Formats: sequence, C-alpha cells, structure tokens
Amino acid sequence: MATMNISLPDELKAFVDEQVSEHGFGSTSEYLRDLIRKQRDVAKLRALLLEGANSGPGKAIDDAWFAQLRARAGRRRAA
Repeated sequence: MATMNISLPDELKAFVDEQVSEHGFGSTSEYLRDLIRKQRDVAKLRALLLEGANSGPGKAIDDAWFAQLRARAGRRRAA
C-alpha cells in the first residue's frame, strides 16, 4: 500500500478528528480512504449518467414491453 502525507490547517484537522470519532473510524487513514472511495463512486456514476444522456434517444417502455420481458424470462426458466 502506498503512503501519502498531507498537511491540514488546524481547523480541518479538528474536523477530521471529530469525524473519525463520531463515525467509528479506526483511524484518520480509514476516514480519508472512505471519502476517496465515495468520491470515486460519484465520479463513476456521473460518467455513467453522462454516457446514458449522450447515447441518443431511448425507446418507449410500456405494458407490451414488460409482457415481452416476462415471456422471455418464462421461456428461459422453462429451458
């Protein structure tokens, strides 16, 4: 595992220490890893949403579409 050192103003360090204590993190490193993972997930979700938005028009999903989906699932289950 790589090591990274960061410098924080006292105010931010106090905030981080509070978060570690209040949310049951074992260490500051655990807290920061959690924040980074969450931000990574947000970035992935944003990319997926933009990909979907830029993929062109969607198709209508109505009762007939769901009926076809159920029929296809039924055929797979029977096979």
